[in-house]
Amino acid sequence: MEVKIGVQNAARELTVDTDETTDAIEKLVTEAIAGSGVLVLTDTKGQRTVVPADKLAYVHIGRSSVGQVGFRS
Repeated sequence: MEVKIGVQNAARELTVDTDETTDAIEKLVTEAIAGSGVLVLTDTKGQRTVVPADKLAYVHIGRSSVGQVGFRS
């Protein structure tokens, strides 16, 4: 699952590829915002991304897209 996180006052968004389900990610985001804590996501390589919940601008949850090379018909 690909998660794009917008951070307030940051020019670029964070992108995390994770094995979590959409529902699990949504629950983590909701709990972080409600608890005024931090959002912690672990990517497919085991690396963690930590973002303060009060600095979240948006969280976009979608499927990972595999890059394609060449022309499609």
